[in-house]
Amino acid sequence: MRSLIILLFTVLSLNAWAKADYDREQRWAAEITPAILIGDPIQLALPSGRKFLAIHAPNAKAQAGVVVVHGLGVHPDWGLINPLRSNLSEQGYATLSVQMPVLASEARGDQYPPLFAEAAERIAVAVEFLRKRGHKKVAIVAHSLGARMTNVLLNRGDAPTIDAFIAIGISGEYSKPETFKAPVLDLMGEKDMPAVLDNASKRAAAIQTVRGSGQISVAGADHFFNGKERELVQQVKLFLDRATR
Repeated sequence: MRSLIILLFTVLSLNAWAKADYDREQRWAAEITPAILIGDPIQLALPSGRKFLAIHAPNAKAQAGVVVVHGLGVHPDWGLINPLRSNLSEQGYATLSVQMPVLASEARGDQYPPLFAEAAERIAVAVEFLRKRGHKKVAIVAHSLGARMTNVLLNRGDAPTIDAFIAIGISGEYSKPETFKAPVLDLMGEKDMPAVLDNASKRAAAIQTVRGSGQISVAGADHFFNGKERELVQQVKLFLDRATR
């Protein structure tokens, strides 16, 4: 009986963690939108009708658009995401930074997989948004857990066509890399997390057959590129220039 109670408690706990915290998303939106200096906050909608925040920074001369995807439990203007989306929009690209579904603030990364399906759906909607605005080429730049979410999208048979995938600090190995059709840049910091660094050679091997792909380690950078934002943006832009021009 005691074992059954423990099992039920475990299942209930996992189900609780598996639910996206939409209220937390709303709190993020209320907090960050008044302070946005580059770009405009917009609402995108899933086929289900559920809306989510994105920050669109257009560029009248841009032929390529970039979907920017944040990492674990944060928002589309957090940390390194801000210099990425802002600088790229000033350097020839239209950017769309998208809110991913989040769990409660205490949740760990290994509790997020139940949210991956919705995350992939949001990224697909973002790609379509940029396509409808006339961008002939669209790339995805994603950090950490956001890169894992993007990987899940690209594994799907109905994944939208993209022209480049830049995975920043993705941990572990790529899932089903044989489904990748666009060039991939595996970008990490020299002082990144062990889960990123320990699997770097496996990831490099996995994308070796994807034409135009490569792997770069930024000297002195940690997982969040603190103090190395300029180098991060530079490496991302160089790869985007090659893949989308």
